[in-house]
Amino acid sequence: MRYPIYQLDAFTDQLFGGNPAAVMPLKEPLSDQTLLALAAENNLSETAFFTPLPDSEDADFNIRWFTPDIEVPLCGHATLATAWVIFNLLEWPKDSVRFQSKSGLLGVRKGDDGWLIMDFPNLPFEARPTPPAILNAIDGAPESSFFVPNDTNYMIVMADEAAIKAAEPDIRTLKTLGNQGLIITAQGQDCDFVSRYFAPGAGIDEDPVTGSIHSVLVPYWAEKLGKTRLDARQVSRRGGILRCELKGDRVAIAGQAVLYMEGSVILP
Repeated sequence: MRYPIYQLDAFTDQLFGGNPAAVMPLKEPLSDQTLLALAAENNLSETAFFTPLPDSEDADFNIRWFTPDIEVPLCGHATLATAWVIFNLLEWPKDSVRFQSKSGLLGVRKGDDGWLIMDFPNLPFEARPTPPAILNAIDGAPESSFFVPNDTNYMIVMADEAAIKAAEPDIRTLKTLGNQGLIITAQGQDCDFVSRYFAPGAGIDEDPVTGSIHSVLVPYWAEKLGKTRLDARQVSRRGGILRCELKGDRVAIAGQAVLYMEGSVILP
């Protein structure tokens, strides 16, 4: 059997920037074992698989996301890449698409300027003492942190953008957190806020650009800065740009994507 596969760079308008994602349209679901094996073979931070839902009134497709090691409950850049494929390569007749996911219903629509705007949940977070693994892994980590129960992430707020860019976490120590990732963030110099994201326990030492963490970052910085529209940058080596807006219990996350490669996967 042959299955189409696409690879895109998300949250960028330039090849070799942003975050690479693989996207595989499926007519019928494949086994979890096969999906995980495909994601491991692709060896990207995320592979998105989507199947049509012709009998659903609420969603057009079901979407799932896998790292090389595990399935994750929410992923931004691979959702953005999937929507780009649907809009540009699959002759989708509408200006929006709806996904059923393990994080509920998600939507993506075309913006007037060509950016794609994702409708994601506003994820709650709670203050906690910073775990010893984080304190030991990152110089200058604060004693207090935030935990995101619905996305198994911790978040720490650093002194400034320079501290975010200079951070060199001990990946082996962070891996002891298991499948819990770490968001580090600070107020930006030329944007509202910056961030980086590490999840070595899920097979991702550093994710270049992570749309899903903005479901936490946007409500946090919206309260701190007293504004609902925010420009964000993920300041990894590849880097990425996001336009965000807090909309009550939802977060709008906008970005661009560029097609890098398309081909076929051959399965027995």
